[in-house]
Amino acid sequence: MKLPLPVAHPWPVVVVAIIAFAVAGIIGGDVAESLSSGGFDDPLAQSTRAREVLDATFGSGDPAMVLLIDGRGTAVDDPGVRAAAEQVLADLSAEEGVLGLASYWSLGSPPPLKSVGGDKALAFVRLDGEQSVQLDRAGVLADNYRGEHGPIEVGVGGVSATFAEVNQVIEEDLVTAELIALPLTLILLVVIFGSVVAALLPLGIGGLAIIGTFFALEVVASFTEVSIFALNFTTAMGFGLAIDYALLVVSRYREELAHGFDVETAVTRTVRTAGRTVVFSALTVASSLAALLVFRFAFLRSFAYAGIAVVGLAAVGAVVILPAVLRLLGHRVNNLKVRTVRPKPEGAGFWHTVAVEVMRRPFHVSLIVIIFLANLGVPFLDLKLGFPDDRVLPPSAETRTVGDTIRAEFASSEQSAVTVVAPDVGDTDARLDEVDAYATRLSTLERVARVDAPTGSYVGGLQVVGASPISTRFVTGDAVWLSVVPSVEPISPEGEELVRDVRALDAPFDGVLVGGGPAELLDGRDGLVDQLPLGLGLIAVITFVVLFLQFGSVLVPLKAIVLNLFSLSATFGAMVWIFQDGHLSGVLDFTATGTIVTTMPVLMFCIAFGLSMDYEVFLLSRIKEEFDRTGDNEASIAAGLEHTGRIVTAAAVLIAVVFAAFATGRVSFMKMFGIGLALAVLADAFLIRATLVPAFMKLAGGANWWAPGPLRRLHDRLGVSEHVDLGPEPGG
Repeated sequence: MKLPLPVAHPWPVVVVAIIAFAVAGIIGGDVAESLSSGGFDDPLAQSTRAREVLDATFGSGDPAMVLLIDGRGTAVDDPGVRAAAEQVLADLSAEEGVLGLASYWSLGSPPPLKSVGGDKALAFVRLDGEQSVQLDRAGVLADNYRGEHGPIEVGVGGVSATFAEVNQVIEEDLVTAELIALPLTLILLVVIFGSVVAALLPLGIGGLAIIGTFFALEVVASFTEVSIFALNFTTAMGFGLAIDYALLVVSRYREELAHGFDVETAVTRTVRTAGRTVVFSALTVASSLAALLVFRFAFLRSFAYAGIAVVGLAAVGAVVILPAVLRLLGHRVNNLKVRTVRPKPEGAGFWHTVAVEVMRRPFHVSLIVIIFLANLGVPFLDLKLGFPDDRVLPPSAETRTVGDTIRAEFASSEQSAVTVVAPDVGDTDARLDEVDAYATRLSTLERVARVDAPTGSYVGGLQVVGASPISTRFVTGDAVWLSVVPSVEPISPEGEELVRDVRALDAPFDGVLVGGGPAELLDGRDGLVDQLPLGLGLIAVITFVVLFLQFGSVLVPLKAIVLNLFSLSATFGAMVWIFQDGHLSGVLDFTATGTIVTTMPVLMFCIAFGLSMDYEVFLLSRIKEEFDRTGDNEASIAAGLEHTGRIVTAAAVLIAVVFAAFATGRVSFMKMFGIGLALAVLADAFLIRATLVPAFMKLAGGANWWAPGPLRRLHDRLGVSEHVDLGPEPGG
């Protein structure tokens, strides 16, 4: 029997791995400096094009920062307050990267920019550069200018300042999460394996996968935009998948040793069984994450880059590097024992009993579990998507405090106006009457507080302020733009309705573009929805193909996809109930806004679907191995669950610990990311794998491994052999 490379040449494999790890660490160690803080825009959306025209043609656009200037009990029209504010704003306008600045005082003291109490006023700051550059610069400027300046106090908010603080908080929370997850994971691994040496192996493979992925992201970032949020994902998935794969490999290796095989043979048999399972599992997980590449958001594509790299490296670590280490360790893999793990006799144990009991009443068990999961998924039908704002941060956060104050004490949402851009109107002077009529009609729309235009300001169909020198900012050359200030919360369903109404209103000019924060929310969601069928279709097709090539069955892939959808719908129902509707918000310490961040369901679906398939492959591979050996459907199902049930549930608990550590963070959508994925993997391992899989396979009987003639012949040519030559048994 030819020996696999890691078994035949273990030392060269280990030495090459150590060198590769060192090189990856040196090159990828500073990867965060190369990554982007942005990536949330759809480059083809109308709102994106509107912003580009505003920036390029007018030198205007949505403010990156909003300054809340507080007179601390003194009216903002007081000369002392005004002088102090103007000095701060003059200093700020001279800073590098500041393109423009407008304030209550520079715009002629418009009432909407003054608080109801009269002691606070707003200023808006535009910054140069792409989204990630603006976020970085906003963070620096916020630190430099917030706080007391003589008689005034300056607070800093706005989109860029908010997400600069979000990034900072997430970075700090990630360190906390790792400090929680790593010790707990190590303790659980020691308990599972009963040996410190065996427990350290999955963590070592995880470290290799993570550092290698940092190197990969450094390379990818030299060609395209990669989101810094991919680093958090890399850490979680690196440890999670490495633990999954190493747990399977080490467990199978120890099982082979317990059966009396020598070290060389035990490692070889492990590579040919568990190693093959790991490879196909990695392909299914990577295919789910690869679907994120179809989306136009750099934020989502970044998770595909990181996911494909970390999955591939975790698999290489588990099937190449880990077997080499096991070959060198031999029986010493069991050193530093803390407890003795005794293998159960064949045909016994908790998971064998579970499988037998489920198969006694497969229809009843299936019905009960499906009804339970369906009920959990009902809230998902009321899903409402939105964009994150400062409310994703805790109330004590600086930008959150500013946002709460603006919402409570100012009459309109000046910082999130809908922008209407007409890039080519011809002779603007000759068409001012049309601009006036258009602005008048826009101001009559429901949910509009005010419209500002080259011809003045309009409220409720009436011109309330005529044109002034300030109005010249709305016109340049042959282009004009108008600012539609909403009377509703901009980043909300009501804000979306306003955008639809503005776009539906006939404009007197061709090529009008509607942008601004509410439009970006609407376009972003619509862009995701448009690309979703393609993404989901790719996941289904690739998953079906990979599973068919492994098992040669039509029913097994279809069953796997359908059961995963049951599990994920229940998980997303719980997320809507908690994070959209606000149940448990007090316990989990977050603010519910009535929406779920647009990109999160797609991201979580791809990750959770991939992990679910990970466990599916673990279980089905062992069932198929037993079926090929015995030809007994029920016995192979019971034996498969008996041998993998402990591994799958242990892996699920371990990766759930890693994800749940994110719930300790302070940013609400990261809490949802952690809690949602933890629930998804636990529900999949304890409900789907333990009940529905054996129940459905019992009901299907011999059809489990059936395929029509043409597909069977295709599998014979292209698929993986159903029988693995493991060599003679001990003593044979």
